Amino acid sequence: MDALNEAKSCEASLIQLRRDIHRHPELGWKEQRTQDVICKELDDIGLPYEKVCGTGVIAKLEGDLPGQVIGIRADMDALPISEKNNCEYVSENPGVMHACGHDCHVAMLLTAARILTRHKDIIHGSIKFIFQPAEEIIEGAHEMYRLKQMADIKRIFGAHVWNALDVGTFSAESGARFASADNFYITVRGTSAHGAQPHNSADAIVSACSIVGALQTITSRNVDPLEPAVVTVGTIEGGSSPNIIANQVKLSGTARSFSPRVRDFVEKRIGEISSDVAKAYGTECEYEYRRCTPATINDIASTEIVRDAVISLFGDAKLVHLEKTTGGEDFAWYLEDIPGAYLFIGSRNEKAGKYSPHHHECFDIDEQALVNGTAVLVQIGLTAGREG
Repeated sequence: MDALNEAKSCEASLIQLRRDIHRHPELGWKEQRTQDVICKELDDIGLPYEKVCGTGVIAKLEGDLPGQVIGIRADMDALPISEKNNCEYVSENPGVMHACGHDCHVAMLLTAARILTRHKDIIHGSIKFIFQPAEEIIEGAHEMYRLKQMADIKRIFGAHVWNALDVGTFSAESGARFASADNFYITVRGTSAHGAQPHNSADAIVSACSIVGALQTITSRNVDPLEPAVVTVGTIEGGSSPNIIANQVKLSGTARSFSPRVRDFVEKRIGEISSDVAKAYGTECEYEYRRCTPATINDIASTEIVRDAVISLFGDAKLVHLEKTTGGEDFAWYLEDIPGAYLFIGSRNEKAGKYSPHHHECFDIDEQALVNGTAVLVQIGLTAGREG
């Protein structure tokens, strides 16, 4: 069976499906219409499925040949962005947009499921098609990865259209691909006073500003320069009047790293610095660190399955190097329990004006990427169940 030709034969319906989902984007945990579209397609294909975690769906295809259970996941949710593209499939939901390609992921996985179902006689083991909500708010995978339906999966695969790569190219590399993504929250409490009498205060703003500066030394002086890490303070809120010294300031930020050891260290060091600096200014500090998602780390054997799938369809010249990113991806939660790999599918076409970055109001892709990505997902489905 030629996976690429099969995908090409579905191109029109694949694009139509993607554009329908694009027109009707939904935020995390609100993907009701998207779930309905998925279920309607699965009913038409004839695949059994279960609705899970509110708006999620897991379908299962039983192959006719012996083998293991694999999973292929697509995320479903959109972003709170007002789309500014001028196209026939522009978002019809004001203030919400598929600006990260999740519409593409759903359409590709549904089309791959349709193709693979037609060829179940040559499939080893079983394939679970996992449609996951709430990736953008880093909650969906955490809810789904402990489900009983995930327990028998031996390998899991995910994919993302990627506008940093030219259409027709792919990246599949072992090791870290996305960083862990965590949030932290700091509340500094001091003593108010008249702005003209600072000696009577414990100034929460001065203390908080010093904390912000001191936190930058974590990456510049505490973490090994060869170990990537990011500590960013994204919000600062405090004070009520120009002539009143604030008694409370709230800070929030994000921390990113690829190493579990560095992640643990950064969490500890933010707390230590915040507490010590606050005390030095006569203030108090409350600190909360929320672990949102681990680093996405591709398993070597699973990555080879993906690379072999790409090479068999497009040749090894289409596999290109893509540096890991400090962005976060909650697919990492599945990889905590199941070996797997994450594929990047090139979708950029500058001549066609498809080059805006992810999460941009003009994000769009070259839709040839849909055919390419579907073909690779089909090839993975045909081969991965034989492994191990």
